[in-house]
Amino acid sequence: MSEPEFPNRRVSKGSSIVDNAIYVDGKRVSSPVSLAETYRELNDRPGALAWIGLFRPTHAELNSLAAEFDLHQLAIEDAVAAHQRPKIERYGDTLFLVLRAATYLDDAETVEFGELHIFVGRNFVITVRHSTSPDLSTVRHRMEDQDPKLLALGTEAVLYAILDAVVDGYMPVIAGLENDVDEIETQVFDGDPAVSRRIYELSREAIQFQRATNPLSATLDNLSSGFRKYQVDQELQRYLRDVDDHVTHVNERIDSLRHLLADVLTVNATLVGQRQNEVSLDQNEQMKKISAWAAILFAPSLVGSIYGMNFTHMPELDFPWGYPAALGLMITGSALLYAGFKKRRWL
Repeated sequence: MSEPEFPNRRVSKGSSIVDNAIYVDGKRVSSPVSLAETYRELNDRPGALAWIGLFRPTHAELNSLAAEFDLHQLAIEDAVAAHQRPKIERYGDTLFLVLRAATYLDDAETVEFGELHIFVGRNFVITVRHSTSPDLSTVRHRMEDQDPKLLALGTEAVLYAILDAVVDGYMPVIAGLENDVDEIETQVFDGDPAVSRRIYELSREAIQFQRATNPLSATLDNLSSGFRKYQVDQELQRYLRDVDDHVTHVNERIDSLRHLLADVLTVNATLVGQRQNEVSLDQNEQMKKISAWAAILFAPSLVGSIYGMNFTHMPELDFPWGYPAALGLMITGSALLYAGFKKRRWL
Protein backbone atom coordinates (compact mmCIF):
# COMPACT_ATOMS: atom_id res chain seq x y z
CA MET A 1 0.00 0.00 0.00
CA SER A 2 1.49 3.33 -1.02
CA GLU A 3 1.67 6.28 1.33
CA PRO A 4 -1.43 8.48 1.08
CA GLU A 5 -1.35 12.16 0.36
CA PHE A 6 -1.32 14.51 3.35
CA PRO A 7 -2.42 17.95 2.16
CA ASN A 8 -1.26 19.60 5.38
CA ARG A 9 2.19 18.02 5.40
CA ARG A 10 4.76 20.57 6.53
CA VAL A 11 7.89 18.50 5.92
CA SER A 12 9.55 16.98 2.90
CA LYS A 13 7.45 14.44 1.02
CA GLY A 14 10.05 11.68 1.30
CA SER A 15 9.95 11.72 5.10
CA SER A 16 7.58 9.70 7.29
CA ILE A 17 6.92 12.88 9.28
CA VAL A 18 3.40 14.08 8.55
CA ASP A 19 3.53 17.17 10.76
CA ASN A 20 6.11 18.31 13.26
CA ALA A 21 5.98 21.33 15.53
CA ILE A 22 7.57 22.96 18.53
CA TYR A 23 5.15 24.77 20.85
CA VAL A 24 5.81 27.31 23.56
CA ASP A 25 2.90 28.42 25.76
CA GLY A 26 0.42 26.82 23.36
CA LYS A 27 1.76 28.53 20.22
CA ARG A 28 3.60 26.95 17.34
CA VAL A 29 7.01 28.59 17.22
CA SER A 30 8.74 26.26 14.80
CA SER A 31 8.06 23.52 12.24
CA PRO A 32 11.26 21.45 11.98
CA VAL A 33 11.66 19.48 8.77
CA SER A 34 13.73 16.68 10.32
CA LEU A 35 14.07 14.84 13.59
CA ALA A 36 17.59 16.19 14.14
CA GLU A 37 16.32 19.74 13.83
CA THR A 38 13.50 18.91 16.25
CA TYR A 39 15.99 17.71 18.85
CA ARG A 40 18.08 20.88 18.53
CA GLU A 41 15.09 23.21 18.75
CA LEU A 42 13.63 21.39 21.74
CA ASN A 43 16.92 21.61 23.62
CA ASP A 44 17.33 25.29 22.75
CA ARG A 45 13.86 26.28 23.99
CA PRO A 46 13.28 25.61 27.71
CA GLY A 47 9.68 24.77 28.46
CA ALA A 48 8.96 23.88 24.83
CA LEU A 49 6.79 20.98 23.68
CA ALA A 50 7.45 18.86 20.60
CA TRP A 51 4.56 17.13 18.82
CA ILE A 52 5.89 14.77 16.17
CA GLY A 53 3.38 13.05 13.86
CA LEU A 54 4.69 10.03 11.93
CA PHE A 55 3.17 7.80 9.28
CA ARG A 56 4.80 4.36 8.95
CA PRO A 57 8.19 5.43 10.23
CA THR A 58 11.32 3.45 9.43
CA HIS A 59 13.30 1.50 12.00
CA ALA A 60 16.04 4.12 11.77
CA GLU A 61 13.63 6.94 12.61
CA LEU A 62 12.13 5.09 15.57
CA ASN A 63 15.59 4.14 16.85
CA SER A 64 16.61 7.79 16.60
CA LEU A 65 13.56 8.82 18.63
CA ALA A 66 14.26 6.05 21.15
CA ALA A 67 17.83 7.26 21.63
CA GLU A 68 16.82 10.92 22.00
CA PHE A 69 13.78 10.47 24.26
CA ASP A 70 14.81 7.25 26.05
CA LEU A 71 11.88 5.23 24.66
CA HIS A 72 11.65 1.63 25.79
CA GLN A 73 12.60 -0.98 23.22
CA LEU A 74 9.43 -3.01 23.81
CA ALA A 75 7.30 0.02 22.96
CA ILE A 76 9.38 0.62 19.83
CA GLU A 77 8.84 -3.01 18.77
CA ASP A 78 5.07 -2.61 19.25
CA ALA A 79 5.08 0.58 17.18
CA VAL A 80 6.96 -1.16 14.38
CA ALA A 81 4.89 -4.35 14.34
CA ALA A 82 1.47 -2.69 14.80
CA HIS A 83 -1.63 -4.94 15.09
CA GLN A 84 -1.74 -4.33 18.85
CA ARG A 85 -4.79 -4.28 21.07
CA PRO A 86 -5.66 -1.01 22.86
CA LYS A 87 -3.54 -0.63 25.98
CA ILE A 88 -1.50 1.73 28.15
CA GLU A 89 2.02 1.09 29.47
CA ARG A 90 4.36 3.22 31.53
CA TYR A 91 8.07 2.96 30.87
CA GLY A 92 9.85 5.21 33.34
CA ASP A 93 8.70 8.78 32.65
CA THR A 94 7.12 7.87 29.32
CA LEU A 95 3.58 6.71 28.65
CA PHE A 96 2.92 4.43 25.70
CA LEU A 97 -0.65 4.04 24.44
CA VAL A 98 -2.22 2.03 21.65
CA LEU A 99 -5.58 3.22 20.36
CA ARG A 100 -7.82 1.95 17.58
CA ALA A 101 -9.81 4.48 15.62
CA ALA A 102 -12.90 3.26 13.79
CA THR A 103 -14.83 4.27 10.68
CA TYR A 104 -18.09 2.68 9.54
CA LEU A 105 -18.39 1.88 5.83
CA ASP A 106 -22.15 1.86 5.39
CA ASP A 107 -22.25 0.37 1.88
CA ALA A 108 -20.09 -2.61 2.86
CA GLU A 109 -21.49 -2.70 6.43
CA THR A 110 -18.01 -3.11 7.87
CA VAL A 111 -16.00 -1.30 10.52
CA GLU A 112 -12.60 -0.14 9.29
CA PHE A 113 -9.95 0.28 11.97
CA GLY A 114 -6.88 2.47 12.15
CA GLU A 115 -4.15 1.87 14.70
CA LEU A 116 -2.48 4.71 16.58
CA HIS A 117 0.60 4.50 18.84
CA ILE A 118 1.32 7.41 21.17
CA PHE A 119 4.48 8.15 23.17
CA VAL A 120 3.99 10.84 25.82
CA GLY A 121 6.87 12.27 27.79
CA ARG A 122 7.60 15.39 29.81
CA ASN A 123 8.11 17.61 26.77
CA PHE A 124 7.16 15.52 23.74
CA VAL A 125 4.26 13.69 22.12
CA ILE A 126 5.02 11.23 19.31
CA THR A 127 2.16 9.74 17.29
CA VAL A 128 2.77 6.78 15.00
CA ARG A 129 0.14 5.71 12.48
CA HIS A 130 0.05 2.79 10.06
CA SER A 131 -3.15 3.90 8.32
CA THR A 132 -4.75 7.20 7.39
CA SER A 133 -7.22 6.90 10.25
CA PRO A 134 -7.41 8.71 12.58
CA ASP A 135 -6.77 12.09 10.99
CA LEU A 136 -4.88 13.97 13.68
CA SER A 137 -4.41 17.10 11.60
CA THR A 138 -7.89 18.31 12.63
CA VAL A 139 -6.99 17.77 16.29
CA ARG A 140 -3.74 19.69 15.93
CA HIS A 141 -5.29 22.58 14.03
CA ARG A 142 -8.22 22.88 16.43
CA MET A 143 -5.85 23.16 19.36
CA GLU A 144 -3.57 25.62 17.54
CA ASP A 145 -6.34 27.85 16.20
CA GLN A 146 -9.20 27.54 18.68
CA ASP A 147 -7.79 26.34 21.99
CA PRO A 148 -4.15 27.39 22.49
CA LYS A 149 -4.81 27.66 26.24
CA LEU A 150 -5.51 23.93 26.30
CA LEU A 151 -2.37 23.26 24.26
CA ALA A 152 -0.39 25.36 26.75
CA LEU A 153 -1.22 22.81 29.48
CA GLY A 154 1.35 20.47 27.97
CA THR A 155 1.60 16.90 26.79
CA GLU A 156 -1.36 15.69 28.89
CA ALA A 157 -3.60 18.15 27.02
CA VAL A 158 -2.42 16.82 23.65
CA LEU A 159 -3.08 13.26 24.83
CA TYR A 160 -6.58 14.22 26.00
CA ALA A 161 -7.37 15.89 22.66
CA ILE A 162 -6.28 12.78 20.73
CA LEU A 163 -8.32 10.47 22.98
CA ASP A 164 -11.35 12.72 22.65
CA ALA A 165 -11.10 12.71 18.84
CA VAL A 166 -10.75 8.91 18.68
CA VAL A 167 -13.72 8.33 21.00
CA ASP A 168 -15.87 10.91 19.18
CA GLY A 169 -15.18 8.93 16.01
CA TYR A 170 -16.92 5.94 17.58
CA MET A 171 -20.30 7.69 17.63
CA PRO A 172 -20.93 7.55 13.83
CA VAL A 173 -19.96 3.86 13.93
CA ILE A 174 -22.59 3.18 16.60
CA ALA A 175 -25.17 5.17 14.61
CA GLY A 176 -24.38 3.20 11.44
CA LEU A 177 -24.66 -0.14 13.22
CA GLU A 178 -27.93 0.85 14.89
CA ASN A 179 -29.39 1.96 11.55
CA ASP A 180 -28.51 -1.38 9.97
CA VAL A 181 -30.03 -3.27 12.89
CA ASP A 182 -33.29 -1.35 12.31
CA GLU A 183 -33.19 -2.41 8.65
CA ILE A 184 -32.54 -6.02 9.67
CA GLU A 185 -35.60 -6.06 11.94
CA THR A 186 -37.73 -5.06 8.95
CA GLN A 187 -36.12 -7.75 6.79
CA VAL A 188 -36.77 -10.43 9.40
CA PHE A 189 -40.52 -9.81 9.47
CA ASP A 190 -40.63 -9.46 5.68
CA GLY A 191 -39.22 -12.97 5.38
CA ASP A 192 -36.08 -11.99 3.45
CA PRO A 193 -34.01 -15.22 3.08
CA ALA A 194 -30.72 -13.26 3.00
CA VAL A 195 -31.23 -11.72 6.43
CA SER A 196 -29.56 -14.54 8.41
CA ARG A 197 -26.23 -13.94 6.72
CA ARG A 198 -26.55 -10.19 7.24
CA ILE A 199 -27.23 -10.67 10.95
CA TYR A 200 -24.17 -12.88 11.31
CA GLU A 201 -21.88 -10.49 9.46
CA LEU A 202 -23.12 -7.46 11.40
CA SER A 203 -22.68 -9.36 14.68
CA ARG A 204 -19.08 -10.08 13.69
CA GLU A 205 -18.46 -6.37 13.02
CA ALA A 206 -20.00 -5.47 16.39
CA ILE A 207 -17.70 -7.92 18.16
CA GLN A 208 -14.63 -6.51 16.39
CA PHE A 209 -15.71 -3.00 17.33
CA GLN A 210 -16.25 -3.98 20.94
CA ARG A 211 -12.73 -5.41 21.08
CA ALA A 212 -11.44 -1.96 20.14
CA THR A 213 -13.56 -0.03 22.64
CA ASN A 214 -13.72 -2.26 25.73
CA PRO A 215 -10.05 -1.94 26.79
CA LEU A 216 -10.33 1.85 26.68
CA SER A 217 -12.24 1.93 29.97
CA ALA A 218 -9.31 0.41 31.86
CA THR A 219 -6.88 2.63 29.93
CA LEU A 220 -8.75 5.78 30.93
CA ASP A 221 -9.03 4.63 34.55
CA ASN A 222 -5.25 4.19 34.69
CA LEU A 223 -4.73 7.53 32.99
CA SER A 224 -7.10 9.29 35.38
CA SER A 225 -5.24 7.82 38.33
CA GLY A 226 -1.99 9.14 36.88
CA PHE A 227 -3.50 12.58 36.32
CA ARG A 228 -4.54 12.71 39.98
CA LYS A 229 -1.22 11.36 41.20
CA TYR A 230 0.82 13.91 39.28
CA GLN A 231 -1.66 16.71 40.01
CA VAL A 232 -2.51 17.48 36.39
CA ASP A 233 -4.71 20.54 35.84
CA GLN A 234 -8.16 20.02 37.38
CA GLU A 235 -9.97 21.16 34.25
CA LEU A 236 -8.03 18.63 32.20
CA GLN A 237 -8.98 15.91 34.67
CA ARG A 238 -12.64 16.83 34.17
CA TYR A 239 -12.19 16.66 30.40
CA LEU A 240 -10.68 13.20 30.72
CA ARG A 241 -13.59 12.00 32.86
CA ASP A 242 -15.93 13.25 30.14
CA VAL A 243 -14.08 11.08 27.60
CA ASP A 244 -14.40 8.15 30.01
CA ASP A 245 -18.16 8.76 30.19
CA HIS A 246 -18.36 8.69 26.41
CA VAL A 247 -16.45 5.40 26.28
CA THR A 248 -18.81 3.90 28.87
CA HIS A 249 -21.77 5.07 26.78
CA VAL A 250 -20.27 3.55 23.63
CA ASN A 251 -19.62 0.22 25.36
CA GLU A 252 -23.16 0.11 26.72
CA ARG A 253 -24.66 0.80 23.30
CA ILE A 254 -22.50 -1.75 21.50
CA ASP A 255 -23.33 -4.33 24.18
CA SER A 256 -27.03 -3.61 23.68
CA LEU A 257 -26.59 -3.97 19.93
CA ARG A 258 -24.95 -7.37 20.33
CA HIS A 259 -27.79 -8.60 22.54
CA LEU A 260 -30.35 -7.18 20.13
CA LEU A 261 -28.69 -8.93 17.18
CA ALA A 262 -28.69 -12.19 19.13
CA ASP A 263 -32.42 -11.75 19.87
CA VAL A 264 -33.15 -10.87 16.24
CA LEU A 265 -31.29 -14.00 15.12
CA THR A 266 -33.40 -16.10 17.51
CA VAL A 267 -36.62 -14.49 16.27
CA ASN A 268 -35.55 -15.05 12.67
CA ALA A 269 -34.84 -18.71 13.35
CA THR A 270 -38.27 -19.05 14.98
CA LEU A 271 -40.02 -17.37 12.05
CA VAL A 272 -38.12 -19.51 9.55
CA GLY A 273 -39.19 -22.62 11.49
CA GLN A 274 -42.80 -21.44 11.53
CA ARG A 275 -42.74 -20.79 7.79
CA GLN A 276 -41.27 -24.22 7.17
CA ASN A 277 -43.95 -25.80 9.36
CA GLU A 278 -46.62 -23.86 7.48
CA VAL A 279 -45.23 -25.09 4.17
CA SER A 280 -45.09 -28.64 5.51
CA LEU A 281 -48.67 -28.42 6.79
CA ASP A 282 -49.84 -27.00 3.49
CA GLN A 283 -48.09 -29.82 1.65
CA ASN A 284 -49.77 -32.35 3.96
CA GLU A 285 -53.18 -30.81 3.23
CA GLN A 286 -52.53 -30.97 -0.48
CA MET A 287 -51.45 -34.62 -0.21
CA LYS A 288 -54.65 -35.41 1.70
CA LYS A 289 -56.75 -33.86 -1.04
CA ILE A 290 -54.86 -35.64 -3.79
CA SER A 291 -55.14 -38.99 -1.95
CA ALA A 292 -58.84 -38.48 -1.29
CA TRP A 293 -59.68 -37.71 -4.90
CA ALA A 294 -57.52 -40.59 -6.07
CA ALA A 295 -59.51 -42.97 -3.83
CA ILE A 296 -62.85 -41.51 -5.01
CA LEU A 297 -61.90 -41.93 -8.65
CA PHE A 298 -60.53 -45.39 -7.96
CA ALA A 299 -64.00 -46.75 -7.02
CA PRO A 300 -65.62 -46.33 -10.49
CA SER A 301 -62.35 -47.28 -12.12
CA LEU A 302 -62.35 -50.57 -10.21
CA VAL A 303 -65.90 -51.43 -11.25
CA GLY A 304 -65.28 -50.40 -14.84
CA SER A 305 -62.06 -52.41 -15.02
CA ILE A 306 -63.81 -55.55 -13.77
CA TYR A 307 -66.49 -55.36 -16.43
CA GLY A 308 -63.94 -54.46 -19.03
CA MET A 309 -62.12 -57.78 -18.75
CA ASN A 310 -64.45 -59.39 -21.34
CA PHE A 311 -64.69 -62.83 -19.72
CA THR A 312 -67.05 -65.24 -21.52
CA HIS A 313 -69.03 -66.20 -18.42
CA MET A 314 -70.22 -63.03 -16.66
CA PRO A 315 -73.89 -63.74 -15.89
CA GLU A 316 -74.76 -60.20 -14.78
CA LEU A 317 -74.03 -58.94 -18.25
CA ASP A 318 -77.23 -60.62 -19.39
CA PHE A 319 -79.40 -59.04 -16.68
CA PRO A 320 -81.53 -56.10 -17.82
CA TRP A 321 -80.63 -54.16 -14.70
CA GLY A 322 -76.87 -54.96 -14.90
CA TYR A 323 -75.84 -51.66 -16.48
CA PRO A 324 -77.81 -49.43 -14.05
CA ALA A 325 -76.57 -51.56 -11.15
CA ALA A 326 -72.94 -51.03 -12.22
CA LEU A 327 -73.44 -47.29 -12.58
CA GLY A 328 -75.21 -47.18 -9.22
CA LEU A 329 -72.36 -49.08 -7.62
CA MET A 330 -69.82 -46.59 -9.07
CA ILE A 331 -71.79 -43.58 -7.92
CA THR A 332 -72.59 -44.99 -4.48
CA GLY A 333 -68.99 -46.02 -3.81
CA SER A 334 -67.67 -42.61 -4.87
CA ALA A 335 -70.32 -40.79 -2.84
CA LEU A 336 -69.57 -42.82 0.30
CA LEU A 337 -65.85 -42.17 -0.09
CA TYR A 338 -66.45 -38.45 -0.67
CA ALA A 339 -68.67 -38.24 2.42
CA GLY A 340 -66.05 -40.06 4.53
CA PHE A 341 -63.20 -37.84 3.40
CA LYS A 342 -65.31 -34.74 3.83
CA LYS A 343 -66.14 -35.75 7.39
CA ARG A 344 -62.45 -36.15 8.17
CA ARG A 345 -61.75 -32.78 6.48
CA TRP A 346 -59.57 -34.20 3.81
CA LEU A 347 -61.65 -32.31 1.28
